[in-house]
Amino acid sequence: MKQILLLLTVLFMSGILSAQNNDLYKTDTITSNLQNANKGKITFMDRNIPLQQYKESDFLKSYELKYKSDLNIRVFMENSVINYLHQLAPDLPAEMLLESGNLQFSFYIDNQFIYKENIHHGCNFGSGGNKNTSITFRVPLTSSKGEDWWAMYMWDRFINNGGEKALTEGKHLLKIEIRPYVKLDEKSTVKTGNIIAEGQVELIIKTPKVTAKQIEIQSIKPNSGWKISTLSFDKNKIEQLNTAITNYTLKEITSVVVIREGKLMLEEYFNDADRNTLHDTRSAGKSFTSTLMGIAIQDGYIKSENEKLSNFYDLKQFANYEVKKDNIKIKDLLTMSSAFDGSDSNGDSPGNEENMYPTDNWVKFALDLPMDKNKTNGGKWDYFTAGVVILGDILNKSVPEGLEKYAAEKLFKSLNITQYQWQYTPQKVVNTAGSLQMTSLEYAKYAQLYKNNGIWNNKQVIPSDWVSKTLSHQIQIPERENQFYGYLFWNKTVEYKGKSYETYYCAGNGGNEFIIFKELPIVIIITSKAYNKRYAHTQADTIVKDYILPSILN
Repeated sequence: MKQILLLLTVLFMSGILSAQNNDLYKTDTITSNLQNANKGKITFMDRNIPLQQYKESDFLKSYELKYKSDLNIRVFMENSVINYLHQLAPDLPAEMLLESGNLQFSFYIDNQFIYKENIHHGCNFGSGGNKNTSITFRVPLTSSKGEDWWAMYMWDRFINNGGEKALTEGKHLLKIEIRPYVKLDEKSTVKTGNIIAEGQVELIIKTPKVTAKQIEIQSIKPNSGWKISTLSFDKNKIEQLNTAITNYTLKEITSVVVIREGKLMLEEYFNDADRNTLHDTRSAGKSFTSTLMGIAIQDGYIKSENEKLSNFYDLKQFANYEVKKDNIKIKDLLTMSSAFDGSDSNGDSPGNEENMYPTDNWVKFALDLPMDKNKTNGGKWDYFTAGVVILGDILNKSVPEGLEKYAAEKLFKSLNITQYQWQYTPQKVVNTAGSLQMTSLEYAKYAQLYKNNGIWNNKQVIPSDWVSKTLSHQIQIPERENQFYGYLFWNKTVEYKGKSYETYYCAGNGGNEFIIFKELPIVIIITSKAYNKRYAHTQADTIVKDYILPSILN
């Protein structure tokens, strides 16, 4: 009997050692009874509770999920992510495992499968740990604290892919399962492991109550800087708009301003914004680069938009030189049609903007890029933020005292724009890629300037021929029917009641749009914080087509 027990012990220990030896990394040590008791579980909490302070009494059994809430999960695993991946693909080295796999999340509502996502291999676990050694991590699914996590975008995709429809008013059981996955080849063959953690919580859903005060049209306060429109409009439509924004049918809208016949008709603020709020409208700020380029050409600091990069840079001093790079024109960058190997819509593109931001010199990053063999300068449209950074650098070097002072004197002073804030590049040059923050009424002045053909208070601020070039069909936007691009301005046609209305607009991540109607005497400013949400710009379209145009044209 003793011999049998001894043999079993040896075999058992041998199995443990074998399993341990199969791991690529030694995992962190379990530091509490709580960790030990909850291996393989996903627990829910209503805030970020550090692991050393986390108690079983903090585990949520039920949670009221509001539009602004703080639903967090803490995951307890028996092994680290990379070791789980190694079990799925033991022949792949650690570096390749981390580039081809991660965790798969599956969401269920009331035991019905809703959504599954293989999170990107680049998703990490922040200060809570890493994929090599950690056996526990915390991420927020929702946050009212301004956090920015991959898990929150994953939650949004779950909501948009069936979650919102399933989470009707009342009580629902949310269950999440986590498995490891590895993408084995370029054909997207994915191998998925067994469940490594799972958990559930009851969610309580209540429809937000909307008060009469919240939906009434906001009165325009004095000292707006605008003459006030006295033209009539359908107030019921605007009250319906306010209702949709207040009950979060339209999400994270911060302001809606309408200029009609050059006068302020509507000034509405939401979600803690007001007249003095500086809105981060992201890439809508790119359009200002076009404006300043047109003014600089008029002033003679730049000859024309047909000047080539070789007139401003010795490109042989940068990586990947070829004559094709010398021949890129300012116009190619204004129309997003240069032959740089850069595409913000392609995450694998070397010139993708996300590769630029961590570098210490954005201009060098852009000018070092190789040329795309499949592109010709001025050929096909492809959104390329780094190209607008080059334009900003050209302007900054060409105008007296730099671009920031030039913009203040030649543009902002002319429009009496005083409430604004630039972001800056690592070289402390104003960031022409975007995020020029202003109040909604200041943005309205800028958009109305284009509606006025470049004139403000009887002064020609932007050359009229530059406005004409900018608000024109310079290049077709691929895969978007009847949509074009001008000089860092977008173009599309709005259909309403059988009629077509052409618009030119500045656009930025989050659903931010400054819309100029070509035929109608209307300018619309929409600011929003729906950053990286797929519905962001769709919401802006909805505001225009379902509320503002019906309020004016009916």
